[in-house]
Amino acid sequence: MQCFFSSFHPMAFRWSLGNHENFALQIADATNFYITEKVWLFVLFFNFQAAAVSKVQMCLKCSLTSSFILTAAQLHERIQSSSMDAKLESLKDLANASRDITFAQEFINLDGISLLTQMVESGTDFGDLLSFTLTAFVELMDHGIVSWDTFSVAFIKKIASYVNKSAMDTAVLQRSLAILESMVLNSQDLYHKVAQEITIGQLIPHLQGPTPINDEMAHQLYVLQVLTFNLLEDRMMTKMDPQDQAQRDIIFELRRIAFDVECEPNNSGSIEKRKSMYTRDYKKLGFINHVNPAVDFTQIPPGMLALDNMLYFARHHQDAYIRIVLENSSREDKHECPFGRSSIELTKMLCEILKVGELPSENCHDFHPMFFTHDRSFEEFFCICIQLLNKTWKEMRATSEDFNKVMQVVREQIMRALTLKPNSLDQFKSRLQNLSYTEILKIRQSERMNQEDFQSRPILELREKIQPEIMELIKQQRLNRLCDGTCFRKISSRRRQDKFWYCRLSPNHKVLHYGDLEESPQGEVPHDSLQDKLPVADIKAVITGKDCPHMKEKGALKQNKVLELAFSVLYESDEYLNFIAPDKHEYCVWTDGLNALLGKEMTSDYTKSDMDTLLSMEMKLRLLDLENIQIPEAPPPIPKEPSNYDFALYSSTKPFF
Repeated sequence: MQCFFSSFHPMAFRWSLGNHENFALQIADATNFYITEKVWLFVLFFNFQAAAVSKVQMCLKCSLTSSFILTAAQLHERIQSSSMDAKLESLKDLANASRDITFAQEFINLDGISLLTQMVESGTDFGDLLSFTLTAFVELMDHGIVSWDTFSVAFIKKIASYVNKSAMDTAVLQRSLAILESMVLNSQDLYHKVAQEITIGQLIPHLQGPTPINDEMAHQLYVLQVLTFNLLEDRMMTKMDPQDQAQRDIIFELRRIAFDVECEPNNSGSIEKRKSMYTRDYKKLGFINHVNPAVDFTQIPPGMLALDNMLYFARHHQDAYIRIVLENSSREDKHECPFGRSSIELTKMLCEILKVGELPSENCHDFHPMFFTHDRSFEEFFCICIQLLNKTWKEMRATSEDFNKVMQVVREQIMRALTLKPNSLDQFKSRLQNLSYTEILKIRQSERMNQEDFQSRPILELREKIQPEIMELIKQQRLNRLCDGTCFRKISSRRRQDKFWYCRLSPNHKVLHYGDLEESPQGEVPHDSLQDKLPVADIKAVITGKDCPHMKEKGALKQNKVLELAFSVLYESDEYLNFIAPDKHEYCVWTDGLNALLGKEMTSDYTKSDMDTLLSMEMKLRLLDLENIQIPEAPPPIPKEPSNYDFALYSSTKPFF
């Protein structure tokens, strides 16, 4: 690839520059990218027209600099300098220049990647020197010129060591995470090598320490978190060998902890008696195969991972383990929850939820910080969920026939709790306590009514049909309230507000009766005692808030509470009947009622709330008989017209009508 300047010989002669191949043009902005022959061809496209070339030069704002060939060679030599200051400045320049693919290609051709790798493996650099070395490495690798499969285990171990240290420079940590992330995402072989070097326990200090974690580092930690989960894949895909004594000893340990029995020597009792005793205990433990439980763990997934989880639960949460086993093994009503089968199926389900064994995805945004709060987070996660499963089983009054239904509910409980992104396992456990089986049923019903069913075409049509009926019902309620009347505070310029007036609508909705009162009434005020009248036919408009005339005087606008409760009735040409409602509820009732009298829309918050409540209740009542019935999206087709309408034979002696 040739640079633009070396291709344009006349310019070199014009500027009287010798050795033009040692110079190039760069875009004079933050990128400093070199201008290659691609831009030169773009200029040629304009046929060297002066105006066109001038515009290109104005857009590019080029600057004259050393060619990328010369710069790459110089930096390749300078980063090996014995002077720390010169080496640091060279690494800074290299990190900046490596963003340009033209320079990167030339530097890589000089075996620059190998040089940077050797510098990292030597371990002599630290601080800013190491930070800029890793930055340059990341920038060069991002161009995709060099394959990630070419790096040694020693290099991987060195990068992983920077991540595994609890106290590490933020820049070095971030670059190291970026390198490991790229290895995991771009190479299957490196994926397994990195997996051997990184564990959750080594990542925890980076989240708990004082170093701030930005979005990029959080994503990189997520990728490595998924990687550590994938270390469980080996156990998940390992079948149990029924002949392996070490694996069978784990099952014996589960039996011993649950029933507090000692392993009998081989010569104690007859073989048949011992087999019968083992079979009885394995049945109580809830295994599918009572004779040889090892067969239950030959299914992959979850393989040996399920047995590991059970043993961890039995040893680290012994009281809960014994309680669950004994509680279910002593039941005689066929409602026992099989611990062994439940543990195996639960482990399989948790692997599916957390995508254990799957490669990290760039499009995945599920990040669960609670898995960084414990060295054995997956096992602790299992212990919480197995206790949840046993609790849900009892709440559902389930039998063995309901096993799949219980697992579906447990999956939903776990998924809903994870959606809330708990920060710790304790927080996850507390949120599960609020997601009982009863609560799940309520949530399902609410979502079904508010989201799924209510969005189908027949339900929307039904909703539109009954909405006017509900609005008419609300309108009648508002008018009835106006007929009952309300006592309003009388507006006065004095501070004393001890006078009142009363207003009510006539039963025929034709006249507003109002008049002054000496004191607040205890009940309704009859029409006869109200001297003034205002025919509804004379009302022109209803005005609210700061537009009311009595809110524009005497500093009333400063009283926000009064402003929210003020409304006026305009009648004749410029006459007003001014109100200040006693509370927000009465304000909504009167403004809605007056607008209804004028044939206008009722728009208050109170009306919207009533509409939502009444409409939801009416919809649920009308759909009550259709529960668990699939509602079609489209109406059934109209049948074709019959060939004739002779549906009945009539006697000639009897008239048709």
